[in-house]
Amino acid sequence: MQGKNRGIQTAVMAAMILSISCLGSGVSQAGDVERAQEYRQGVMNVFSWNMKAMSDMLKGKSAYDGAAFASHANDLARATSLDLLPGFPEDSDSGETDARPDIWLNFEDFTQKLEDLRSAALALSKVAISGDKAAMGEALGKTGKACKACHDNYKD
Repeated sequence: MQGKNRGIQTAVMAAMILSISCLGSGVSQAGDVERAQEYRQGVMNVFSWNMKAMSDMLKGKSAYDGAAFASHANDLARATSLDLLPGFPEDSDSGETDARPDIWLNFEDFTQKLEDLRSAALALSKVAISGDKAAMGEALGKTGKACKACHDNYKD
């Protein structure tokens, strides 16, 4: 049953990523701030979903499954490769968002932090293939720190 559930989870995740990426492609053209916010929040939810699943496995909060961990790491790496910047057009710091105005004041730093997350997530996905739990824990920690670095400065 575990394998069947994992297949369903993978299919759902793939559908989410596909729909998010399709939504993102029209955001900059439409200029719709609300849609931009939904796009970025959707992508960030994919980040969070995968980070929590991997963290829970390594903390013993859920059963460790090396293949599932690697799948989550791969999904995270793919999600971080999406172009998230259309989700942050000017003046999208109001309404239903936790984004701080500092994002747009320090956009170069913000985009660098996104690149740092991408690099860390890609490294994590490569380490996850090895099955070395210690190395996976270290790589997950670095990825978490990359997430936190952005949240510390740019999220309420």
